[in-house]
Amino acid sequence: MGSIPPMSAFARAEYIPPDAIFEVTKRYVADPDPNKVNLGQGTYRDEKGNPWVLPSVREAKVQLGEGFHEYLPIAGLQQFRDEAVKVAFEGSKALSEKRIASCQSLSGTGALLLAGLALKQANSGITTVYITEPTWSNHDLLFSRLGFEVKKLPYYKDGSFDFDGYINTLQEADSKSAVVLHACAHNPTGCDPSHDQWKKIASIIKTNGVFPIFDSAYLGFNSGSVDEDAWAIRYFTEDLGLEACVCLSFAKNMGLYGERVGLTVFATATPETAITMSSILANVQRATISNPPAYGAKLAATVLGTPALKEQWSKDLVTMSSRIKAMRQKLYDELLKLQTPGSWTHLIRQTGMFGYTGISEAQVVYLEEKHHVYMASTSRISIAGLNESNVAYFAKALDDAVRNCV
Repeated sequence: MGSIPPMSAFARAEYIPPDAIFEVTKRYVADPDPNKVNLGQGTYRDEKGNPWVLPSVREAKVQLGEGFHEYLPIAGLQQFRDEAVKVAFEGSKALSEKRIASCQSLSGTGALLLAGLALKQANSGITTVYITEPTWSNHDLLFSRLGFEVKKLPYYKDGSFDFDGYINTLQEADSKSAVVLHACAHNPTGCDPSHDQWKKIASIIKTNGVFPIFDSAYLGFNSGSVDEDAWAIRYFTEDLGLEACVCLSFAKNMGLYGERVGLTVFATATPETAITMSSILANVQRATISNPPAYGAKLAATVLGTPALKEQWSKDLVTMSSRIKAMRQKLYDELLKLQTPGSWTHLIRQTGMFGYTGISEAQVVYLEEKHHVYMASTSRISIAGLNESNVAYFAKALDDAVRNCV
């Protein structure tokens, strides 16, 4: 008589489909067509479609040489933390009054993770996190997995920021809520609030006691100016004196995608609270990754802490943001030339790496199957994937999809 096989510990496990954006890239890589276009993953490409190592980063590599294999402290490289905090808070009262707590993270995702864990560990009383609809897919995944109730704020309507819908829903948030704010270059729509709209948003957040979390993955990359892109952060924390969390990433604005360099920052009400939050950040870091990687942090610290390299970095930001703006305009011009049905002005009103085309999911599939154009099913495209060699091809493909796939 045969033995009964033991019950698997995974008998009730359910298969989870792979991440949609990474699957787009996987299909693109496997496609042998010479005219294929990848507009899915959000990574900067130069005018030839190649990854671009920023001149400031290239020089930092030369200056660093060898010697970065030892463990960092739990909270990360102090030089990096000091310099990175200045990106968002230089000249602020929060910084001069020592009301800042920081911890190096695994890029922007890691920064958001530490933020959520710290809010839990701090007994903040926050049980709900508001995110925009649509938003970056990791927002819902990350905060729901941490045990927060996730609620959606209407964000996009008729090619623009749905300010009225957003405000009406935000009014429902209370002191048990946090809200994730895209500091600039909203992902995926590219639609940012105006300064006046930011002020109205901030007023509701202050009145209702909502805790703001700034997802700040594109400072400097959006407009070419760090100060302009950090305007909302400084208005909330400096002008209104609000406590806030800022989640920084240097993947996009330094091209350090694989190095995973980020920072979680809490601007607090008092220096004593900052000390407490620093201890909590170190504790939740220890409980997850123990301590962060060194190389990318040393690169970023060298760029930010060396005056000549920081000046070059400012020029690099203008180079990237200017090329993306030029590609937006070129795509718009090509669609006008083709007399593509519909209005496409939203493409040049939007800002940052991503564009929200507004086409249907069926048309996205059509573009991939017929024209080998790869993009997110939501119709989000990475403008950085366009260049002089493929923008006209994409415009013709898009024109075909809009006309022939309803």
